[in-house]
Amino acid sequence: MAEGGMVYTWSETGSDHRHSGMYSRHSRNYVESVSIEICTIMTRLGYGEMMRRWRVKKYREYNRLVNAPYLKKQGNAATYMYITAGSKAEGLTCYLESDWDQLWVLTNVLCVEADINLLTISDDIDVFRMDTMDTRVYPGHCRLLQERPAAHARHDIITEALCDNGYGGVLLSSSLLLDAYSESTLTHDANVEHHERAGPSIPETLTGVLHVDKVFALQCYCPSILQRWADRRRNWPSPTIVQKVVSLGALVTPVGFKGSDYKHVEWRICFNTGEAELVNNLNDTQAKVYVILKMILRDIIKPNNKEITSYVLKNIILWQAENTPQTEFHSRSLLYWLHDGLKKLRTAIEKKRLCYYMIPERNLMEACGMHDYQQHKWVADITDMLEEGPNVILRLEKIRKAIVASPEPMMWFSKTRMELEMLQLEGEIRSIVIEENNGEVDDSESIFEKRQYYLLIQVAQRMFLKVSSANQLIDIQDRMLM
Repeated sequence: MAEGGMVYTWSETGSDHRHSGMYSRHSRNYVESVSIEICTIMTRLGYGEMMRRWRVKKYREYNRLVNAPYLKKQGNAATYMYITAGSKAEGLTCYLESDWDQLWVLTNVLCVEADINLLTISDDIDVFRMDTMDTRVYPGHCRLLQERPAAHARHDIITEALCDNGYGGVLLSSSLLLDAYSESTLTHDANVEHHERAGPSIPETLTGVLHVDKVFALQCYCPSILQRWADRRRNWPSPTIVQKVVSLGALVTPVGFKGSDYKHVEWRICFNTGEAELVNNLNDTQAKVYVILKMILRDIIKPNNKEITSYVLKNIILWQAENTPQTEFHSRSLLYWLHDGLKKLRTAIEKKRLCYYMIPERNLMEACGMHDYQQHKWVADITDMLEEGPNVILRLEKIRKAIVASPEPMMWFSKTRMELEMLQLEGEIRSIVIEENNGEVDDSESIFEKRQYYLLIQVAQRMFLKVSSANQLIDIQDRMLM
């Protein structure tokens, strides 16, 4: 591919990759062969179907083990449910490649839509009514009115976040609750570095390299919103997956609409577990297009303050999947769908509009903080990328390095990197099991550590490095897993 120069220009005309009218300088066969090669390279980089599925399985196992102690609690003590979210839950990033998004859901509080029968809800649960009908509440957001306090003690952070709505009712303030939750999560652990809060996220860095985003959430029962999504006519996903997404329900997180005067008492409705299920049901080509778009966002567009986020790209991919027969997504069509995704991103930036996949009335681009000069620059940059064609791939550092690398070392590096990631995740899981077993370590612990040590020594030898300390090996591993 590198030797061929990958010189190619996409045409803006035509809407179907099966028609040669889309290609202006090269044959359909050439473009499809380049697509296949890019798919192969993405697999070697750790974004293939098998690795993706393995990551999803292991992060789910991690969730189960973290939640086990909470599930064992008896009585009316408030407990949390832990959920790995974002790209980790979707299996689309290596261990240190991006932030580890973590949801902490308070399990003895429930937010419900209007007309939900409270008699079906346990007296031990705090119930708040979701107000979505107020014209001052932006789509996809709500206010939470206290409907019924729990019969027994409620969590302190809920009590501290209650406020008067001015009409005799009691509201749950998102900003007050986030303040209380932030304070409760502060630790003096030397291995934890706390960062400035970003929206609903409480960012931390663990052991200097692992970036974690903690987000507090409440359970939300909103069947009418999910049913409106389920009733849409679609090519994807299957009815079985649609019903599974509905069954996974929703959450609300403590963040209001950026442009609202009342954002301190507003909450955002989210479908993290359902969206993870949807992404997990994308096929191999769709997942790789999503990853490449994220690379373009990071390496080329480079927004400074999250004016455009990977969440915008995820919604573009989900709309792509819903509106197109699944048979259209295959390794030969990767470049077509990448081109289509870039066009949709350019339109979203140009019009400052992109409908949220789960609640189309919510515009993901509204109040995103994008200035006019950024808008014009990014539209021009994406237009250049569209005209550049497959050559844009060479501007992405990871893919470019994989292209120019010699095949044998690249294959060895890819295999070693994925095994190190597997060992790292297995180590995270084992550490929880050991903690649950009061520090008892089984024989597998030393076996895994020996294998990691052996692999890292091999990497050091290939790099012609003289390793004199364990810290140097740890540094090599960290760089491998980014």
